[in-house]
Amino acid sequence: MGARCFADALLGLLAHHPHELRTRHCHDAPFVAVVLEGGYQEAGDEGRFDVRAGDALIHHAFESHLDRVEARGARVLILDLPPELARTPHVRGRVADPDALVRLAARDPRAAVRLFAEQFVAAPDGARDWPDLLARDLRGAVTIVLGEWAERTGVRAETLSRGFRAAYGCTPKAYRADARARAALAAVRAGAEPLAAIAHRFGFADQAHMTHAVARLSGAPPGRWRKKGQIDTRLG
Repeated sequence: MGARCFADALLGLLAHHPHELRTRHCHDAPFVAVVLEGGYQEAGDEGRFDVRAGDALIHHAFESHLDRVEARGARVLILDLPPELARTPHVRGRVADPDALVRLAARDPRAAVRLFAEQFVAAPDGARDWPDLLARDLRGAVTIVLGEWAERTGVRAETLSRGFRAAYGCTPKAYRADARARAALAAVRAGAEPLAAIAHRFGFADQAHMTHAVARLSGAPPGRWRKKGQIDTRLG
């Protein structure tokens, strides 16, 4: 739909090298990652998580994250996101038998996706420290004054941006902008609410401001996503 470059999430087995660092990147397609061996830390648009064998992470379309792999590396199974989990608020969980998913995926990837949906059990998303608390507030608030947030939580204002960038790979301002654009895009795709009303609801200066933000995030303006959704509904 647009010229923006997105990172691939190739289905199947993926090996991460020891101490590998994948800087912040964005995927345009939803998928799930099941950790088979080793582990890594992921810091992204839905929080920061340390994952080990048996853990699973759900990634929705146009989410960004970075990955810090442990010294022993990691082996991961990438599957399509099951439709029944497309709207789940939970992004981290566990599966009972990851080896069964690997064996089934080799024969029938669609069946493996169904098995994942049956096995997935959501886990609580707990904040680790102040960057995670700030990320949570940036995702949930239309407006937030960073200086006031720093004073209220006892974080030195001069270290706020630097510390957040070290944890999440971007500034608080950029993180908030992406969160707001993703929320607006979800609203555009979900129904027939006027675009100007969506822009107002999510705190954009005007509809043009929202259009620019959504296009920057997804590679296409809201009007094109709205039209695509209408076509998909008729075809469905």
